[in-house]
Amino acid sequence: MSTVPFSEVSTAAYCPRKLYYRRQDDELEVPAEVAERRDLAFRYEELLAASDERLAELPLAVGPAEFRANLDRARRRYADEWPALADPDARERLVEGKDCRGIVHKVLGLDPPTPSMVFTGDPPEEGVWEPQSVRAVAAAKALAWEYERPVERAFVEYPTHGVVRELDLTVRRKAAYRTAVEAARALDGPPPRLSNDAKCDACDYRTECGVKTRSLRSLLGF
Repeated sequence: MSTVPFSEVSTAAYCPRKLYYRRQDDELEVPAEVAERRDLAFRYEELLAASDERLAELPLAVGPAEFRANLDRARRRYADEWPALADPDARERLVEGKDCRGIVHKVLGLDPPTPSMVFTGDPPEEGVWEPQSVRAVAAAKALAWEYERPVERAFVEYPTHGVVRELDLTVRRKAAYRTAVEAARALDGPPPRLSNDAKCDACDYRTECGVKTRSLRSLLGF
C-alpha cells in the first residue's frame, strides 16, 4: 500500500472534502512569504539577541517584546532540547515511513531523533491545532520507522510568534492520525459537505465546494 503525504494526512484531518479538491490542483510551490517566515525557526539565537528595530523589520505576528519573551520562555522551558531546536541535525529532510512520507522541517539530535514541525500561522491559546498535531504525529511515526525506534513525542513551532510547544504522542493523537490516514487512502470522490462549520469560512475551496453557512443573524432567529 502506498504511503500518504504528510500534507494530505493533515488536510484530511481538517476536512476530507478539502483534500478532494486539493488533489485536483496542480502541485504548488511553497510561497516565498511562507518560506521567509519558516526560516525564522532556524535563527532563534540570532533573533534573541536582535534589537527591537531589527525584529520590527521581520515578518513577525507580534511585537518585538512579546516575540522575545515568548522565545525566551521556550528556551527556559525546553532547556535540555533547546540546543537541538536552535541547531537541528537536519533541516527540511524527506522521510518515508510505513504509512506516510513528507518533509520533516527539523530532525532534532535527541535520543531518539525527534521531529519538529514549523507552521507559519497563529498558534491556539493552548496546545496545537488538530491538523498540525496529526502532521507532527505523521512525522514522528515516519522517523520511528526509519530509525526502527519508538518516537513518542514531537515539537511544533510557530516562529512568527516565537512559540514552541511539545506534543506527546498520546492514544488520542495516534487515533486521530490513523483516522486521517484511513480517510486519505479511502478518498476516491467528494465526501459529504460540512455544514455550518467555522472551518468553511477560511477554506480556499469554499466556492468549488458550494458549502452554505448560515449567518449569525439567521442562527439567532432574526
